[in-house]
Amino acid sequence: MLGYLAALSQACLYQGGLELVVVFNGTLGKDRWPEWARRAQGQRQTAQLIVNHVGSKATPPPRAWFLPPACLSHCVRLAMFRFRVRVVQTLEDHHQEVLSLYRDYGFQGLIAQDSEFALCNVPAYFSSHALKLSWNGKNLTTHQYLLSEAARQLGLKTQHLPIFAALLGNHILPDEDLAAFHWSLLGPEHPLASLKVRAHQLVLPPCEVVIKAVSEYVASIKDLGNLDSVAKDVFKQSQSQTEDKIERFKKAVEYFSAASKPRPLSMGPSPYLCRYNVVFTYTNLQSLGSAGFFFFSIVPYPGGLYGPSLATGPALLCQNPTQPLQDCNDSLVGKMGFADWSAPYDSSQSGNRQPNHHTAAPTGPSPSSSSSSDGEEQNDTSTNHLADKSTRWEDPSGRGGSGSGDGHHGNGSGPSIPSLLSMPTRSHMDITTPPLPQVSAEVLRVAEHRHRRGLMYPQIYHILTKGEMKMPVCIEDECNPDLPPASLLFRSARQYAYGVLFSLAETQRRLERLAMRKRSPVDVPPVIVKEWCASKAKSALTPELVPALCFREWTCPNLRRLWLGRASEDRSRRTRAFLACMRSDCPALLNPTCVPSHLLLMCCVLRYMMQWPGGRILQRHELDAFLAQAVSNQLYEPDQLQELKVEKVDNRGVQLASLFMSGVDTALFVNDVCGQPLPWDHCCPWGFFDGKLFQSKLAKATRDRASLLDMCEGQEELVSRVEKMRQSILEGINLSRPPPPPPPLPPPAFLSPAMVPPFYPMHPLYPPRPLGSMPPPPHHHHQHRPRAFPGIQSIPPQGGKLEIAGMVVGQWAGNKPVLHYCCSSMPRLSETPMQCIMIGRMPQVCDGNVTPLTIL
Repeated sequence: MLGYLAALSQACLYQGGLELVVVFNGTLGKDRWPEWARRAQGQRQTAQLIVNHVGSKATPPPRAWFLPPACLSHCVRLAMFRFRVRVVQTLEDHHQEVLSLYRDYGFQGLIAQDSEFALCNVPAYFSSHALKLSWNGKNLTTHQYLLSEAARQLGLKTQHLPIFAALLGNHILPDEDLAAFHWSLLGPEHPLASLKVRAHQLVLPPCEVVIKAVSEYVASIKDLGNLDSVAKDVFKQSQSQTEDKIERFKKAVEYFSAASKPRPLSMGPSPYLCRYNVVFTYTNLQSLGSAGFFFFSIVPYPGGLYGPSLATGPALLCQNPTQPLQDCNDSLVGKMGFADWSAPYDSSQSGNRQPNHHTAAPTGPSPSSSSSSDGEEQNDTSTNHLADKSTRWEDPSGRGGSGSGDGHHGNGSGPSIPSLLSMPTRSHMDITTPPLPQVSAEVLRVAEHRHRRGLMYPQIYHILTKGEMKMPVCIEDECNPDLPPASLLFRSARQYAYGVLFSLAETQRRLERLAMRKRSPVDVPPVIVKEWCASKAKSALTPELVPALCFREWTCPNLRRLWLGRASEDRSRRTRAFLACMRSDCPALLNPTCVPSHLLLMCCVLRYMMQWPGGRILQRHELDAFLAQAVSNQLYEPDQLQELKVEKVDNRGVQLASLFMSGVDTALFVNDVCGQPLPWDHCCPWGFFDGKLFQSKLAKATRDRASLLDMCEGQEELVSRVEKMRQSILEGINLSRPPPPPPPLPPPAFLSPAMVPPFYPMHPLYPPRPLGSMPPPPHHHHQHRPRAFPGIQSIPPQGGKLEIAGMVVGQWAGNKPVLHYCCSSMPRLSETPMQCIMIGRMPQVCDGNVTPLTIL
């Protein structure tokens, strides 16, 4: 992948005179939550197909099952920086911001694979799915979508597109709300009309039929400006929430109208217009297309931003850049002023933007809460989000939000969207959490600056402003009890990172001093972050309420000090905060003779995995396989990695690699939270991990029983490096016996028992079998305790019988007679009566020596 990105960046700039700008989706996307939930559930099913295929056939899965690793988007983002390609990250509404950037700065084309862009009248729209780079790196080809020709074939004009897009179904007005309208367009004589009767309008017509019918309907509309008349005609057969659907129809038309606006004439001609001919052809760019969208503008080669001295080949892939990350991207982004672009659509109406601070009183209408709060007065100290009515949402003078961001809509007056997918779980989506601690405006400005330029993990800004985070889906076997889910394994690291983000240690210390002065108990308000993830135990629309934690060993400085501190000790504080979050605060890891600086992040992730309290995850040979491939010379030779053959793919190795990459993703998040103590070039995963090379090393250690020397290609120097890193990773970790399992996460204190969601870990039916020797139970003269595990009833001494409908169908013998000791210390036989299990009726008469146990 890295070699392809290098060839792509060189081919665009030096061969075709194109300048790429890659836009990553950095939004939370609450307005598109049902769509994300469906996609996450589909990825979970794909992950199970991959695990089953690899487990049964030991071969790589089909390409159609490609599932991006948890860290892939960040790998692509770092690779773009590595090859000096401009990177932009959206903030609130991805599609609107992409179109605004494309329109306002006069790009020559948009390369993406999204039907929503096709409905927004993009003049030059190219397919990222059909993007292909020739083997010699000289020709870059793709397909262009002729949107004007497509509209002409449908009988539509440009002014028809917003209404046409709104009536096809979208995130504002979903398909389920338009089902009755779509069926009415087909009419009762249509061959598919019988499906409507059998399915009670819960089955949607085929897509191609809907497109043709809706286009004919839109073309017949005489007055496109009278949206009320159009909406009433569309929803005339609606039986519920008609007014709500009409309002959302208007919002959808407004949304697509804003996206279809042409470039303002007041901005003048584009500074990037040049007469250059570029040819495009086809390839499959799933890994790159999932990361974001491409812009390209044609620039003359002599006036390009970068000189022709960029190296090629393996040296280009592995050498360290000479320019820091922030300086590099700031110099690129500053040439076009990307920090000042605005969305053409007020995103506060659909996807609310809720900064967690208060800088000035809002000038618009009074704020309204989106969720039923606890009745607190909304002022500078008690409220966490203020309403935002500004169209220039990057203007700090008009910041604000609406409520705590728990609802599906941004404002409290906005109606809920009924959907077949979201209706059963709406109550869980609207769980009210305590207000987040306020974050200073200076810290939020820095967070927004880094977020927009792709210099920071995208979820950090949304945690600071909304208290929510989305978790990616990774390849893991949901039926494997030996390996925990990635979201649960690295939750502790995220909890400490949440505490660092909200300066929980400083808040706790301040409240302790105040309580000591007032001689009152310490009351620290909880900080709860919603983690959205798809798992087997719950729906993707149900969040996990995860509390933030603070360190016990030392008091972490506040976030402003970590991010903006310039003193010499601030660097060591950032490093210590990172190591403490990753459970790696030991001196050996900071010794460069034991752990090279570019392998520190990898060693922290492996050490974290070795300390999982639920049991040992990595065996010694598996740990050696990770370390051996990290120091291998093949890691820096792309040609050798391409030719490397793996006979059998190990299923456990695939899951371990997936867990490791999820840990790398978490470590990148923690590193950005703590002020980036590790430089970005030491966080590039291609510098310490390759999946195929790891499978090769693991196969040698598992199947061939190879020694560490054989795994290191017979080089004693590599063996010494692996042993030093292993010793540093295992320092202070006791592996003699498994640690006790972790306690279940308690419900937050602010929730009443009736509000506790059902997704917390439940106690097992029977307690787990204790490890090691079990102490004998205490003997009492009045009670006998047979030797059995707690919770399991032992077989009575006199035996028993099974009776169904009055007929004995089974009988079993008892244990040996047990001697009881009376007060006279004389033994006697136990008089425990025989047990009789009856199914289907209650016994009428029971013998004195039979104890009935009725099972209905």
